[in-house]
Amino acid sequence: MRGSKRGTRIHVVSDVHGNTEALARAGEGADALVCLGDLVLFLDYADHSRGIFPDLFGVENAHRIVALRTERRFEEAREFGRALWAGLPGDRPREHVIEEAVRRQYAEMFAAFPTPTYATYGNVDIPTLWPEYAGTGTTVLDGERVEIAGRVFGFVGGGLPTPMNTPYEVDVEEYAAKVEALGEVDVLCSHIPPEVPELCYDTVARRFERGSAALLQAIRRTRPKYALFGHVHQPLAQRMRVGGTECVNVGHFASTGRPWALEW
Repeated sequence: MRGSKRGTRIHVVSDVHGNTEALARAGEGADALVCLGDLVLFLDYADHSRGIFPDLFGVENAHRIVALRTERRFEEAREFGRALWAGLPGDRPREHVIEEAVRRQYAEMFAAFPTPTYATYGNVDIPTLWPEYAGTGTTVLDGERVEIAGRVFGFVGGGLPTPMNTPYEVDVEEYAAKVEALGEVDVLCSHIPPEVPELCYDTVARRFERGSAALLQAIRRTRPKYALFGHVHQPLAQRMRVGGTECVNVGHFASTGRPWALEW
């Protein structure tokens, strides 16, 4: 981290998905790091050999479940997954096996966060585990505000319900309440995008990811200078204006390893 004598520089990342090596460098040259979630790597859709799923079930099974999900055959994917879990040796519950793997990833990634870091959860994260790993230099926020170098940042974590049924999906009313609790902010930070088609469409997966109507309404009502988010790995539009707000997908950090810079 550097001093702020020549202005303030904030680095922003999202969708880290296990890229600990790049995360350890993400704060270089910045006064603070903002992380918009999805630290966990359950399955890398670009490299099916990486993640909790292939570690447990092998690459060929990872190929198969990615194909089913990409074709939106979600029920078949769930049935296939259930059969794989049932075939694991031992009698440990699925939740315990996943939690052990997530804990190993969290231990590495939270240790890589620079000081200070301001973070919120992604839809694949497990919020109940974060307090065990977030050190004194990391501030976790969800439905909360913080002032960074004179500007107010508001954070909304998690995602909305989808057929994927990821760990931190909250219902529409709960999510909207978190957005409402922020009030007026200079920078609106969330994991998922506002519900704008160009910001929600993934050009590689060839589908719309779920965005938030509450975020879009808040942007139109309160007019923050920036709305920053991730979640959509290969968006049709990486940035666009909604009224006076610059909406920016800060990128799929697991793939790029490059933070997005906000300066003033």
